[in-house]
Amino acid sequence: MNIPIDIGGTMTKYRLTIFFCVSLSFGQTVKYIPKPEELKFTFGGHPPVMKLKPGTILETWTEDCFYGAVKKPTDMPSQVSPIGKDNPQTGPFYIEGAQPGDILAVHIIDLQPATDHGISSNYPGFGALTGTEYTALLNPMLPEKVWWYSVDKQRWTVSTMLGKHKLEIPMNPFLGCIATAPQRGEVRWTVTPEAYGGNMDVYQVKKGATVYLPVNVEGGLLEFGDGHLAQGEGEIIGTAVEAALNVKIKVDVIKGKSISWPRIEQDNYLMTVGCYRPLEDAFRIANKELVLWIADEYKMDVLDAYELVSQVGEVDVAQVVDPNYTVVAKIQKKYLPSEKVFGGIHDKLKTTH
Repeated sequence: MNIPIDIGGTMTKYRLTIFFCVSLSFGQTVKYIPKPEELKFTFGGHPPVMKLKPGTILETWTEDCFYGAVKKPTDMPSQVSPIGKDNPQTGPFYIEGAQPGDILAVHIIDLQPATDHGISSNYPGFGALTGTEYTALLNPMLPEKVWWYSVDKQRWTVSTMLGKHKLEIPMNPFLGCIATAPQRGEVRWTVTPEAYGGNMDVYQVKKGATVYLPVNVEGGLLEFGDGHLAQGEGEIIGTAVEAALNVKIKVDVIKGKSISWPRIEQDNYLMTVGCYRPLEDAFRIANKELVLWIADEYKMDVLDAYELVSQVGEVDVAQVVDPNYTVVAKIQKKYLPSEKVFGGIHDKLKTTH
């Protein structure tokens, strides 16, 4: 069991968490609020903080990508954020019955901003339109700057000042990171997306979506974090509107099926994710996975599925700033023979909480 005390919504508030690593009955709701020292900074390499049975609802919390260190608009991340403490993750969670070759299904019931602000910044040496360690240039780096966004839960917007111009945009909370442990005992930096998921920065990982992740190790070892309140396509400056989030999810395991890359299902869309460099390889991975998913699920000839995706498929470029880039290939369910995939688990998860 897990007993949170004064859970607050940010690391600036004191909280105490007591938990025991136990199995939980189907359909039970549990809470886990990590202390700062319990957050993780790699995918893989950690023992689980809790065991969950399939069907369990988990209520928890994630810190922002700056480890909660940027507390006011004048704080520069390069000066206050601890080195090596990027994108802190909540977890990992061991899902009982999940074995290598299975699929972990994570349904996002709700995501809520945990503070009254969000933060974006231009970090020197990071971003799509500046020199980086991967795009090596002799030009001087762009100066560091922070934009402080106010959260309006009534209007469901975030706003900031760009000089004399006030920018107000709709709020769209989503998890920038969600992952299972990588294959072969790998331990990967939390800024990297790959086949296990990770820092994909895909805005569709939001309330109402079911995320499908490959299970590479016993229990899956689910982690998530890097809360975003809004983000444009490509995340070109290197950050979204970053914020801590209160998270409510439900987990399940799909046996007898396997996937190579993350997939996402919403009420009207099927989506596949590809993460790599160069960008065209991420594009190819995402579209290949979508073609193969459709061909397998609907017993369709691969070339017919290829033609279908070619004519009505859509593509989002999620981010072009991380060590690997992220592309989402997607198709509206109305073009498919049936709306049910994986035995209709998306509908099951969204209607049983």
